[in-house]
Amino acid sequence: MTYIWTFLKHSVWRMFFFFLLSVPLFWGTGFSEAAEPEEIAKLELTGDWSVRVTYGGRTQEFAVEPAKLTSVTDERVNVLPVFDPAGPPWRKARPMEGVRAQECAVRYAYLPGSLRVTSIPEGDADPVIFEEGTDYRVDVEWGNVGRLDGGRITQDTPVSLAYQFGKMRIDAIVRCADGTFSLIQGESHVANPPRPEIPAGTQLLATVWISGRIDRLTEKELFPVSEVREYQPMFLAKDAIPQTYGKLVRGETVRILAWGDSVTACGYLPGEDRWQCQFVARLQKLFPNAKIELIHEGWGGRNTRSYRNAKPGSPKNYAEHVLAVKPDLVVMEFVNDSWMKPENVEADYSQILADFRERGMEWIICSPHYVRADWMGLSNEKGVDEDPRPYVQGLRAFAQKHGIALADASFYYGQLYRQGIPYSTLMTNNINHPNRFGMSLFADALMKLFEE
Repeated sequence: MTYIWTFLKHSVWRMFFFFLLSVPLFWGTGFSEAAEPEEIAKLELTGDWSVRVTYGGRTQEFAVEPAKLTSVTDERVNVLPVFDPAGPPWRKARPMEGVRAQECAVRYAYLPGSLRVTSIPEGDADPVIFEEGTDYRVDVEWGNVGRLDGGRITQDTPVSLAYQFGKMRIDAIVRCADGTFSLIQGESHVANPPRPEIPAGTQLLATVWISGRIDRLTEKELFPVSEVREYQPMFLAKDAIPQTYGKLVRGETVRILAWGDSVTACGYLPGEDRWQCQFVARLQKLFPNAKIELIHEGWGGRNTRSYRNAKPGSPKNYAEHVLAVKPDLVVMEFVNDSWMKPENVEADYSQILADFRERGMEWIICSPHYVRADWMGLSNEKGVDEDPRPYVQGLRAFAQKHGIALADASFYYGQLYRQGIPYSTLMTNNINHPNRFGMSLFADALMKLFEE
């Protein structure tokens, strides 16, 4: 042993010795072997619609199919509403059907200048071509069109719309078993393009997001896949909601109240797709002997103050429809509380906590999902691990201070770009209403609380 140590003290021999030990690790290792998990594919734009991919010692270039315009030639509208310049940006009039998302329209999908509005004549008469600014007005950002008072289009004038718009698409770049790369083109959709199915035996390296009616790709559309961070709750259910947890373990009846805004009311999805239904379905499997009763309490477009300020006797009065229910557990989601600063969270939620504890009700708070990037002060949807909203920081501080179970759905949304998923493509209304998969992230965060 002394001889070996003396030998290894000389740097040249030491390097040679460790090289000999490492040689077997490289012998017989072909390129088809999986690369180290921390390696991230390098993506470089080589043209408006071409991308070079480097990974595992191999480089390959792909031509991406450009964004295409879809043409609508005859969209009949029986009643064109009056254009309301003071209305919400996404619904100042009637969204063109091609750019319509759930309850509103997709921003920048409509091609400005492409709209033609005509009458629908009877018989062989020629259609009347209406004039923009005189007969109708169009919001070019959101693809809304409405008639103008004093114009030739009245409430009884059916019209025909012709226009063009762009759709989104997500393409996937995968590494095949033989080490080559392949580009899989996704399915186009105006608001919610799905990430393509990844074939068995391949490895997803990156996605390319054709984010609508764009002239060329930019770095914002390139999503190299990277390792997803592990979520660790501050408190587990057995510690933060011991009474409810005990009932579940013992197989007793547990009443759960899901309290929130439109994301909880969720009239736009089938009932089983709602976050609370997905959560309770999983919870029931984890505790098959328990009898879980789920109560829904959601109010679209409102927040916790709306409930607390609602007059007695109203359909959404806080005391009557939340406190008086006396569930074992309240699971709360309010993206509409995102206006709050940390001090608001501490003040408002401390009062709610006192109300719940007085009645023996336990509480889980869900942090909100991500919404439109511009609403969150984000310039793109990459590198968004940390939620920039003060409300979320306030929630985490409040939960830590008071020992409240926090299901951090925000954390899960911040990891989507690492999986090659632009989070906004999960919003059915292109703003803030998650689809089924987006809802499942709430259930993921909630079930994490019940892991041992």
